[in-house]
Amino acid sequence: MDSSLLEDYADRSRALDLSGIDWRAVSRHRMPAEALRTLRYMQDIETHTIVYLRELLATRAIDEPEVNDFLSCWIFEEAAHGRALHRFLRASGETIVQRRRSELSAGQRFQERMIALVSRYWRDFVAVHMTWGAINELTTLQGYNRLAKLAAHPVLSELLARIGRDESRHFAFYFHQAGLRLARPRVAPVVRFLLRRFWSPVGSGVQPAAETRFLGHYLFDGDEGRVAARKIDQTIRSLPGLDDLPLIEMWLQRTAVA
Repeated sequence: MDSSLLEDYADRSRALDLSGIDWRAVSRHRMPAEALRTLRYMQDIETHTIVYLRELLATRAIDEPEVNDFLSCWIFEEAAHGRALHRFLRASGETIVQRRRSELSAGQRFQERMIALVSRYWRDFVAVHMTWGAINELTTLQGYNRLAKLAAHPVLSELLARIGRDESRHFAFYFHQAGLRLARPRVAPVVRFLLRRFWSPVGSGVQPAAETRFLGHYLFDGDEGRVAARKIDQTIRSLPGLDDLPLIEMWLQRTAVA
């Protein structure tokens, strides 16, 4: 992303516009239990973004001005998404228990240390984060689109459409950065190896595995769901050196309930 594109992104960055959202109408429309369960997961992960930022800032990403400038806008917008989804859930009659973000599992703490360590010794490690970010943002965007269709709730559909416009811009940054970095010599094979070995859907390790499986199959099973999953996979596979990367469809097959 050149400096003019980044400046344009930063100039347009702002908290999610909630003007005109009729919060009082939320409870007048039925929300399927499965949709509420999915929305609680999504709200929690949007709020958890601050922890992902901590991981990023412990890597070489902190040395790159463009990435830092983007992340300052990204965290501001993602936090607004979490607040908006929290407000919708409250309007639906849901009670949200805020958990302590500082309480990480032993596995999560180990992961943070390993990420920082590998980043220190491999100068192109930011390519992993940019590619991982592109996958997560595109998965989130498609997930919101699928949830809007499945829930068929007019207020939620409008809210998710507004959030989706932010997610689309986030994806564009990550995808562009990933493409530039993966095109460098010997970078793509390492990124592909790390993704094959360690990638899992957004929220894995934060939410229980059963919740991640539920969300993935609720959103991406069935004909329309598989089309959305395939679109994610095909888009990411268009990046340099990732043409055979197994992602959402492979994960759905591996976690399918027999």
